[in-house]
Amino acid sequence: MFTGIVQQTSEITKFQKKGQSVEICVLLEDLVQQVEKGDSIMIDGVCLTATELFDKEASFDVSSETVRMTTLKALSSGKHVNVELAMRPSDRFGGHFVSGHVDGTGVVSGIADNPGEVRMRLSVSKALTEQMIYKGSVALNGISLTISGLGDDWFEVSLIPHTMKATTLPSMTPGDEVNIECDMIGKWVY
Repeated sequence: MFTGIVQQTSEITKFQKKGQSVEICVLLEDLVQQVEKGDSIMIDGVCLTATELFDKEASFDVSSETVRMTTLKALSSGKHVNVELAMRPSDRFGGHFVSGHVDGTGVVSGIADNPGEVRMRLSVSKALTEQMIYKGSVALNGISLTISGLGDDWFEVSLIPHTMKATTLPSMTPGDEVNIECDMIGKWVY
């Protein structure tokens, strides 16, 4: 279980296809000291299992289903991803319940830079918007955000300056694909 509060952005140091599956290696720096082999770590909104640990890196095997359902297929060495370690029962809960099980992907369709915020619009399937609630939570590439606008095949989020500094969202441009996880409680209500 995760909160959607990104702990750091990290560089992909290895991206190797293995048939339909993929192995990736992520530079975690000092965060690797808190990780054990077998731990769940959220990489760009996708819950992955640490399979090998190195000095400052962790390796992950990504199944063909995860590759097919997420944006991880578009990663490459040198790209940066959002990283969050799994919650401990004693941790603060600052975002919303995020499982790291991506419901689908969306495409950035617009970005408006306004004073004090950036508004980002995403085009998504109606199957995803049916699970969303205006002013409810959504995770984009693992980032807990509030839905500030909602239509049949789109939604918007408002990004504060801190989110723009602490995540990979500033590198997004119209046409980019993102991982989307709808709010767990909203999905159950739906």
